[in-house]
Amino acid sequence: MPRIDTRKFYKASLKRYAQTPQGVQWHSKDSQRIRFEMILKMLPKDLHNITLVDAGCGFGDFYIYLQQHNITLKKYIGIDCLDFMCTIAQQNTQQQIIHADITTKTKLPVADFYICSGAMNTLTKFESYLFIRNCFTHAKRGFIFNILYGEATSSSYNYFTQEDIQQLTTSLHVSSFQEAKAYKKNDKTFIFQKL
Repeated sequence: MPRIDTRKFYKASLKRYAQTPQGVQWHSKDSQRIRFEMILKMLPKDLHNITLVDAGCGFGDFYIYLQQHNITLKKYIGIDCLDFMCTIAQQNTQQQIIHADITTKTKLPVADFYICSGAMNTLTKFESYLFIRNCFTHAKRGFIFNILYGEATSSSYNYFTQEDIQQLTTSLHVSSFQEAKAYKKNDKTFIFQKL
């Protein structure tokens, strides 16, 4: 059973905060920015020949962040499970945006990298596993994602432990993985790589 009603949750956020980082449940613009920085550090330095899928793209903010830093991709594709987020992301980015539930969709676009920033925070552990598995399967080189990390329990948010990450890397046969250096308490960014 889903942890929360995602549609209702994000509709309420959008109504209250509009198209801001808080509108997709970040505490602040800085909170969103630092996670984008961590993802960018794990991607190759030269991205102009890279295809990238932004899983749970929300408003398309990661693409906008890349544009603001004059970073060009070969191809960007956003995916979101909420139709109204897809509409906004399409307007904001003018890129291909796919309306799909990654936890259930087995046919996704293949790309060099998949990234996810915050979209798994409200999923259950099992839904998160399906999400990560499907993204990793369709990434040619790797999947980079940030998650809430620690022993905390919440009725709304999903926290991972080190044991959870180790179980994931084993079950998905991840060739190698790295985590970003500590940047924020209870938050981590990982890359699951394919050799």
